[in-house]
Amino acid sequence: MKKAEVKKLVVAAMFTALAVSLSTFSFPIGASKCFPIQHMVNVLCAVFLGPWYGVLVAFCTSLIRNLLGTGTLLAFPGSMVGALCCGLAYKLSQKYIPTYIAEVVGTGVIGGLVAFPVASLVMGKEAALFTYVVPFLVSTAGGTVIAALLITVLYKSHAINTLTSLLENDSPVSKSKAS
Repeated sequence: MKKAEVKKLVVAAMFTALAVSLSTFSFPIGASKCFPIQHMVNVLCAVFLGPWYGVLVAFCTSLIRNLLGTGTLLAFPGSMVGALCCGLAYKLSQKYIPTYIAEVVGTGVIGGLVAFPVASLVMGKEAALFTYVVPFLVSTAGGTVIAALLITVLYKSHAINTLTSLLENDSPVSKSKAS
């Protein structure tokens, strides 16, 4: 396995641990729990790791939270769809604003709609088609704002360049050690 892949796996595990450990920071809205930290992590994964690692982190976080009893099955469609959408948006555009919008639309609208069959068929809850859209939008908007603030600070301090270069094969650290 390449060093870059190991680094990405370690960072993905750290993002998963961060999301799980901060899962106590949530608030109920309607039938769902709003968990803004997951959405912050989705955006950070999109920027630093890419869409597939983002989906992996969202899945692992949702699974662990469900096993610990701090989450519901609705965490899977909301977080994973949002992670995929914002990861693909960043991969294609390399811009932050489309990434933020994709997280909100992916989780809030698409994830909220995908949550309907999960809630009605798997969880046995009666719900209308758009029941989860508003709570998911509130949660993802909060998490996306937190991520945007964090990324802005990292960008202005030039730390984002250092962090992204450390996760790539041709990082300055790798080159200096090789020579």
